[in-house]
Amino acid sequence: MCLAIPALIKSIEGKEAEVEIGGITRRISLWLTPEAKVGDYALVHTGYAINVLDQEEAEETLRLLEEIAGMAEEEG
Repeated sequence: MCLAIPALIKSIEGKEAEVEIGGITRRISLWLTPEAKVGDYALVHTGYAINVLDQEEAEETLRLLEEIAGMAEEEG
């Protein structure tokens, strides 16, 4: 199973970006999403932005992931 996570693009340098995911910053590749710009949310999988999302879709996805994580913690 694969999982891609929305991340906020904070800066871009060439074909790489610094993104923030839950307070953690990472460098990712923008080779697959050259249209991405600072302030966009990118769907990140294995270090690559594979799609650009609108803010509403990204925030809803992050909310659902947090909800799933909370349910997993409750189950132990």
